[in-house]
Amino acid sequence: MDRLWFCLAGISGGLLGGMGMGGGTVLIPLLVIVLGVPQHLAQAVNLISFVPMAIVALIIHVKNRLVKRSGLWLIILSGLLSCTAGCFIARGINAELLRRIFGGFLTFLSVFQVCSAVKKTTRKG
Repeated sequence: MDRLWFCLAGISGGLLGGMGMGGGTVLIPLLVIVLGVPQHLAQAVNLISFVPMAIVALIIHVKNRLVKRSGLWLIILSGLLSCTAGCFIARGINAELLRRIFGGFLTFLSVFQVCSAVKKTTRKG
């Protein structure tokens, strides 16, 4: 039964990630709060699941000619290096502090999204 819940959490994160919302904003809280996975492990799972999703998204965007190829490798390499550095930094942080940092990030992201939506509606109206 536990496997079913983990699969549903992964599908939820993948679907939301595919729609443009970061899948980790759902996957990590589901894993930590609902399924009791330790914070470090949940963030590692999110990073690992991000790689195949990013590759598929990149292939689709390249096929649809939505990607400028001129700086593509620089962006890919800097993203991989940043991800690796973030893993090592997160590994050295206390789980409770990591949870609070992630919660603060989600709060900031929520406020930013609401402000962006309000700004768009006031421009149109």
